[in-house]
Amino acid sequence: MKLGIPNYMPRGLFPPQSEGDGAARHLVNLGRIDRVWLASFLLLAGLALFDWPQAPVSLSFLWDSLVWIAPFLAAAVLVAAYARASGADALAARAFRGRLEVMIVTAALFGALSPFCSCGVIPLIAALMAAGAPLPAVMAFWLASPIMDPEVFVLTAAGIDTGFAVAKTVAAIGLGLFGGFATWALQRRGGSFANPLKHAPSGCAAGALADKPPVWAFWREDARRGQFTREAAQNGHFLVKWLVLAFLLESLMLAYVPAQQLIALVGQEQSFAIPLAALVGVPAYLNSYAAIPTTSALMDLGMSSGAALAFMVAGAVTSIPAAVAVHALVRRPIFLTYLVFSLLGAMLCGWIYQMVLTFA
Repeated sequence: MKLGIPNYMPRGLFPPQSEGDGAARHLVNLGRIDRVWLASFLLLAGLALFDWPQAPVSLSFLWDSLVWIAPFLAAAVLVAAYARASGADALAARAFRGRLEVMIVTAALFGALSPFCSCGVIPLIAALMAAGAPLPAVMAFWLASPIMDPEVFVLTAAGIDTGFAVAKTVAAIGLGLFGGFATWALQRRGGSFANPLKHAPSGCAAGALADKPPVWAFWREDARRGQFTREAAQNGHFLVKWLVLAFLLESLMLAYVPAQQLIALVGQEQSFAIPLAALVGVPAYLNSYAAIPTTSALMDLGMSSGAALAFMVAGAVTSIPAAVAVHALVRRPIFLTYLVFSLLGAMLCGWIYQMVLTFA
């Protein structure tokens, strides 16, 4: 899911040690181990204990996958750091001006194509709604933004293929347009969408609404150069730790998931494959980066391209972490509308993509 890169400096597996020494100090630090790195370590430890022959196979798969994706990963990290350091991510507010139909189209396009600040898209949405941005335009932006950004496009093209990355980008824009115009239609028919927020926004998201021009030549300012370095380090650490976990999970799927059973459920000949993939994406989706090798493995095992797209679209927008954040932010009617639009839109994207591939 694209909720923004967490705002912390990379700490590695073990953060800086707290005061104290001996066993007490190590117990304190153990509780602060990064959970993603810990999950990867536990997976490898489990393999070493219960299936030792698979452990070196998974490690080799992990290494080969990281080497393959490293150039694309570096490009993605640098693009995101440039957008943050130059202030290009603050252009989001400009999508919410003018006529409503134009706002919906612009918000869907901007949400699908732009990276965002490390504060995350959830507080940004809160600030936009608190500032009076129309709900249909916000819904378009909200639905499109978790699915695609420049980082995810580059990594998807590398991890699956460029055609699928383009289809996912079109799906992000299409879902944003669908949600935005459907929300507008419901409002015009008397839908109860007044006062969507549960609470007033807080944090640094309000700064995202500032109408400040980007500084494209950011390297001329010391503060922006430092910000570029910090963002690249933070984003790189975030992506690497999730990709390590995802590639390990992919190796286990290839080793243990019965291919024939998977094909029977989500293969190209099953009419229910796309709805099932969209529903499975809700609990199974980790985030936009980890989902790429996972989806690639599922496709290698026989998942249809349409089902894979539905899985990634639905998972990005309605994964458990994203749904919890949305539920905490808005009132129940908005939350339920968001879920329904996400799942229906993901299924439509999957069916359309599968038909395009079938008749191409």
